Order: sequence, then C-alpha cells, then structure tokens
Amino acid sequence: MNKSLIWKLVLIVGILVVFTWAIIPTKAEPEPIRRGLDLKGGTHLVMRVNTGDAVRLDTDQAAELIKSQAAKVNLPTPTVHRTDDATFVVAPPAGVSTGEYERLAKDYSSYDVSRTSDGALQFRMKSLAITAIERDTIAQAVETIRNRVDALGVTEPLIAPESGNRIVIQLPGVDDPARVKDIIKTTAQLQFRLVEGSGSDQASAMNSVPPNMKNEVEILPGTREDEYGRVSGVMYYAVRKTVPVTGRDLKTARVQKGPLGQPNIGFSLTPEGSTKFGKVTGENVGRILAIVLDNKVVSAPSIKNRIEDQGVIEGTYTPQQAADLALILRSGSLPASLTTLEERTVGPSLGRDSIRQGVTASLIGFILLIVAVVLYYHGAGINAVLALLLNLIILLGMMAYFKATLTLPGIAGIILTLGMAVDSNVLVFERIREERRDGKTVRAAIENGFARAFGTIIDTHMTTIISALFLFQFGTGPIKGFAVTLLIGLGASVFTAFFVSRVIFDLIYKPVDRPTHISI
Repeated sequence: MNKSLIWKLVLIVGILVVFTWAIIPTKAEPEPIRRGLDLKGGTHLVMRVNTGDAVRLDTDQAAELIKSQAAKVNLPTPTVHRTDDATFVVAPPAGVSTGEYERLAKDYSSYDVSRTSDGALQFRMKSLAITAIERDTIAQAVETIRNRVDALGVTEPLIAPESGNRIVIQLPGVDDPARVKDIIKTTAQLQFRLVEGSGSDQASAMNSVPPNMKNEVEILPGTREDEYGRVSGVMYYAVRKTVPVTGRDLKTARVQKGPLGQPNIGFSLTPEGSTKFGKVTGENVGRILAIVLDNKVVSAPSIKNRIEDQGVIEGTYTPQQAADLALILRSGSLPASLTTLEERTVGPSLGRDSIRQGVTASLIGFILLIVAVVLYYHGAGINAVLALLLNLIILLGMMAYFKATLTLPGIAGIILTLGMAVDSNVLVFERIREERRDGKTVRAAIENGFARAFGTIIDTHMTTIISALFLFQFGTGPIKGFAVTLLIGLGASVFTAFFVSRVIFDLIYKPVDRPTHISI
C-alpha cells in the first residue's frame, strides 16, 4: 500500500472520529444537536415593533430640552407642544422675539426648523433621523427581549429581526408560554411626568387644566386610592406630554414591601438620571409627579422634597406580578410597544410524534435505498453505502459543531441530501460502466469514471447550493433549518462521492495486479 493511500485512509478515519465524537451525548452536552420548536415544543411569535412610539418619545424629549436651554440663556420659558409624532411647535411668550429662540435651533441638527403663520417655530424631524431611530429601536427591542428571555432561563431561544419592523421569537421548551409572552410584550415604558390636573373622568381632568396648558397635556387613566392606599376606582390625570425622566435612566429595580406589607418595586437611577430626577423634583416641590407605566398612571405621589437617586413604584401587585415587573425594568424597557402578528404553540408531545415519524420515515427510506443500491451495483453498491454512512455522520457532526437547530424540514433536508449523495455515486458508477463497455481496463475505467463525472456532479450541486443560499438568506425558522442541512449535506456528499468512494476503489483494486473484473 503506497503512502498516498495510507494518508487518505488516516484522513478519513480522523474525520470519522471527529464528527462521531461531536454527536455522542455527554453530561455537559446531553443534546448535541439542538432541536427546533416543531421537534421540542415551545412558542413561536412574530411581533411588530411600533417604532412611532420611539419617534414620539424622542420628539417629547427634544421639546423639553429646548425649554431647559432657554432657561440657561435667561430667556422666558416658551410654550411647547407636540403636533404629531415627529413635530413640535415652540411659541415664545408675548413680547419676545422668535429670533431669540431661533438661535437655539442650531443645536437641533436632526430637525428641520421653520416658522408657522402665527410666528412660532416648528421643529420637524428629518426623514434620515426618523429612519435611524426606527433602526435603533428595533435593535434595542431585540436586545431587550433577549435580556428578558435570558433572565427567565429559557434555553436556546431564537430572537431575530425581520423586514417590516418585525421580530421573530422562538422559545423552545417553555413550561409557561402565557407568562413568558406577557413578559415579552410588556413594553415597560417607565416615565415620570408632572400632573397639571385630575378628575373622575376624562372631561373633568381636562377641565382642571388652565386654558393655556391644554395643548401641553394628555389624559391618562390611573387608579383611585382611599386613605389606606386601597384601590377604590378609576382616576384620570392630565399629565405633561414632555417626559423629563424615563426608564432609560433606570439602573436597577427590585421588589420590596410597602407599609402594609404589599409588594412594591424600588428603583435606583443612573448618575445622569439622578441629575435629571433631582432637577424635576427640586423645581416642583409640592406638585404631583405621575409615575407612568405603559401609558397608565400607576402612582401619583406629591413631591415633598428633592429626590435624586432612588424611588418606589406603588401599586396593586401580586408577588409574582411585582417580581415580573422588577425583572422587566431591570432588563430594560422596550423602546416601543409590540403588536403580535403571529403566534404558534407546539406541545412537546407533538414534537415527540414528529421526531418518531421523521426518524421512522428516514430509516425506512435509508434501508430501501441501501437494498436498491446493493442489488443494482453489487460490490460498488456497498462502496456507496459506506460513503453514505460517512456523509450522514459528517452532516450531523457539522450541525453539532455549528450549533445548528434541527427542525422537521431539516430532517427532510437530510433525506434529500442522502438522495443526492447516492445520485452522485450513480453518475460515477454509470460512467465506469460505460468505460468498461468501451474496452477500458478496470483501473482506467475507475480513473476516467471519476474524472468525467466530476463536472456534471459539480454543476448539479451548484444549482442546488444557490437555491439553498437564497432559502437561508430570505427564509425564516424552519426554512432556514432546511437550507442549513441541505448546504452542509451537499458539501459532504461531494467529499464522500469523490474522495471516500475513490479511496475504497483504490483499496480494493490497486493492490491487485492487472484486475480484470469489477463488481459493478
């Protein structure tokens, strides 16, 4: 046996050992190949990020900032109100020139500034700035959802953005999908806003607001509490549209007990948030500050003194609700609300049935394939079967090393790959038969059979690989799983058809001096 053949054998055995090792379960890795939702069970969600919420919040903060800047340069505080998600208007007090405030507009590079017919300044966010906010909002939403899911201990989740402001969320093996979904969907947009008035209904809340302030407030619902802090009804609050402090300024949140033993959420702020919170509370002692969570007033305490770095969110929470809300606030508030577009829940029993039926179908097909190949190609058929087994080991081993997820369509991809691997052997074997019919020797027929079938096999594989790449790029979930297994299997089939099968032929016929017969 020559050295070249020995090295080829060593390479094949090494590959067999490496990829077999990858698919053997261990204590550290009891499931070497991850299973998708359709095999393991779990929840599949497709959600749309309502990016307009983030644009509106950015506009509110810009409107609040211009009032602070006016105070710094000793200008009277202008009247500021938002007219739509991306536009706010700055109206100077009577007798003050608009030009004084126009100088402040130089710092607002992301806004187009113009004058309205009544002499006020209109700030409209530029389209590029809106696009940037939308892109950042989706990225932040993905990261926030991932933090929440990780905090819940869900293993191997899939959280990925898609076109159309959508996010795909797959949670394999969750034992309480309803709770997990609620935690994911909770926006947890925490805001601190000054209250201008309140009432038992929306009309009375608005009537309590001075006429010159009506454009600067919005009505939000909250809970009415009695003297003991118990919920006694609904109260409506007229709160400022501008938001001086938000959940982004939050450093941490935790559950703590209130005066009556009820669970509340204590929070602390970042250094920057502490500065802003200290400013708003210090300048408004005696006023009511609404703590707004997801556009609902959960608490409206009176500001008794300057508060900087920490506070408490009070409400009627169960211990579980308080713990979930603290978790959500710790992992970060979503930058925008979410709308559920699609929801599927797969039970573990259905997953087990899919695995059993998929494996059964694969085994039956594999056995029939082996029988057909061996009966038709005799000894060469055994060669193809050995190459096929190595192909399967390489495919499963690569999936284990790459942490790819096996889905039901992925099993279909494996079956298709094995079929294409046998097809490659068939092309080679038929070419060898033609060479033998033309009178070539056994060794020459083998040499020419592999050489002349190579181009055809590469052409057929390349067309399938291109299709699989498009499926992987534009597909989602199970479609990507199918594409991954197909791509890995195609690469493995080329290797086994031309390298492994050729080595097997060489092992059998090279040591023989002038072989006259080939079992094919």
